[in-house]
Amino acid sequence: MKDQEGRGTSIYARLWPFGPDLLPRLLSAIVLIPLTAVALVAGWIPFALLIALVMAGAYREWETMITGQQARWPAAFFMGLIALVAIAHPMNGAWASAVVFGVAVVAALLIKAPNRHWRIGGLAFFGLSTIAFLAIRGSSGVGIWAGVFLVSIVWMTDIGAYFVGRIVGGTKLSPEVSPSKTWSGAAGGLCAGTLSGIAVWFLAGWVLDTPSPFAIGLLISVVISISGQLGDLAESAVKRRFAIKDSGDIIPGHGGLMDRIDSLTVAGIVLWCIGLANRGLGAVPQGILFW
Repeated sequence: MKDQEGRGTSIYARLWPFGPDLLPRLLSAIVLIPLTAVALVAGWIPFALLIALVMAGAYREWETMITGQQARWPAAFFMGLIALVAIAHPMNGAWASAVVFGVAVVAALLIKAPNRHWRIGGLAFFGLSTIAFLAIRGSSGVGIWAGVFLVSIVWMTDIGAYFVGRIVGGTKLSPEVSPSKTWSGAAGGLCAGTLSGIAVWFLAGWVLDTPSPFAIGLLISVVISISGQLGDLAESAVKRRFAIKDSGDIIPGHGGLMDRIDSLTVAGIVLWCIGLANRGLGAVPQGILFW
């Protein structure tokens, strides 16, 4: 009987290699993609409010993971500060976000708690991610294209890695960290993400009438795609360290907010650094797209 069940499972896996999580992935995409698009187009402040909500929620999951308890004091305090980091940026500039961010880190240093170094690390990571997202969006129309450039690379990398990895399979990428990821999936994700990035790069250059060299767009797309995949692996390693499968259950059958933004946060920080290095603090979107 067990042999028959095993053969039936094997046949099903060959006919449908995508597993039971494809539907939750599609449903989450149906919600997240329009929501992100609307927030990007609506303006800097609506985008900041969305980032404040998402990053505060993600930090709540972080606190629950590192402490093994449902978020309470001082987690709620730090969630509020993370949200303020986002809201302060369009209201009073990057310096205001930096001040709030500094207060959060100092408070984490002073408040004694188990795994305090993990709390400090989480605040530093989510705080920097928040600042990066707001700087990439900026207050101009260029920021819309910079945001689309980022999310298109990351999401297409994730989609390409998922489908190619499930269909082709092969050698595991890092079985001790994430048993389901394969080298074929990583390559498929890199190709899909890079192609998507190049498409947005040329489209943005045409719409904004500021075409930039193909080689730079290609290089940035590759770097961001790889960064996103490394972010995914890093979160998997942290979850394995704390012996949990999902960071939360906000998306039934598909995990929490951290599970959805792990690639985006790391890629966002890297893209922010690129824009910062090219054009400076006040022109990050231009520093990403104009060369």
